[in-house]
Amino acid sequence: MENNKPIIAITHGDTNGIGYELIFKTFATPEMLEICTPIIYGSPKVAAYHRKALDMPAIFSIINKAEDALDGHINLLTCFEEDVKVSLGNTTPESQQAARKALDRALDDFSTDCYDALVTIPFEMEGEKGTINPDAYIAAKMDREKEAMQVFANDSMRIGLATNDMALKDVADGVTLENIKTKATILHTTIRRDFRILNPRIAILSLNPNANGKEEKESIKPAISQLQEAHIQAYGPYAVGDLFGTNQYKAFDGILAMYHDQGVTPFKTIQGGMGIKLLANIPIVCTSPDNGTEMESAGKGIGNEQSLRQAIFTAIDIARNRIMYDEPYAHPLPKLYHEKRDEGEKIRFSIPKKHENSIKEK
Repeated sequence: MENNKPIIAITHGDTNGIGYELIFKTFATPEMLEICTPIIYGSPKVAAYHRKALDMPAIFSIINKAEDALDGHINLLTCFEEDVKVSLGNTTPESQQAARKALDRALDDFSTDCYDALVTIPFEMEGEKGTINPDAYIAAKMDREKEAMQVFANDSMRIGLATNDMALKDVADGVTLENIKTKATILHTTIRRDFRILNPRIAILSLNPNANGKEEKESIKPAISQLQEAHIQAYGPYAVGDLFGTNQYKAFDGILAMYHDQGVTPFKTIQGGMGIKLLANIPIVCTSPDNGTEMESAGKGIGNEQSLRQAIFTAIDIARNRIMYDEPYAHPLPKLYHEKRDEGEKIRFSIPKKHENSIKEK
């Protein structure tokens, strides 16, 4: 981060989508160029088409490699030379391929330290076995398929997914003691390292509505006990309705959901369009706006750029936080005292026995 101004790579997403509209709107505010140097990975021809179709006064500097990025400019890096037919609002194999090329080029440039963080515009990819999640694609490219975890975040909430985008019929098989321990530990470390919360409190959601089914008894509750023994403040399991319906979620720094919709539905309902998604536990800082592809809005000028703006802000913060977090751990001092554990938090967030008994009676 030369001169304390990070270089942020931004991929253009599906060329028939709202990516360029969001980018143009985000950097229409001059102050954005004061906090970062953006490199848009995409196509000058496609960008020009969107600019004309939207009648937006966007100015960008065309570059051929990331090292040529200019401070104070919207740098547009040419990821492919061939023409791409633009059909706004309709995803096509050609538009998806253009999105993939931009992402591949950005990932290649990360290997040579060309930027500090990556922000990806959401898009869909069709593979031989069906739709490919771009997050899974990024994790695979970095050989971190099993280690990576999606975390949805805003100013008041951070929700990690124990089973990522697994099909609902397969979720129960993924709710194992080891998996819960692993994902909760990743969420704990992510909150400490990326969000600079020293001793985060984590709520673990139940799989079953009554929080007292087979998975809770055999996997989730034992995992919580072992996490607590490892000095991780994990509590629960909480039924999703209880945690969010009574605003108990506000008492926690992180929440581990068992499956995608269990965590994402309350997140989208509560966060009000300002949320972002972090692909956690991979070498690169990678965020994306949590507004989906929104193909139906393409070309209409109605896209809301606030989530993209927040994804950029968060990427900048995380890139700096990781540097500050990692530096002391590079050469740690020996521990000279025994730290006494505080059981107060454990008592505060434990589920009352009376409540547990009433659940069992039901």
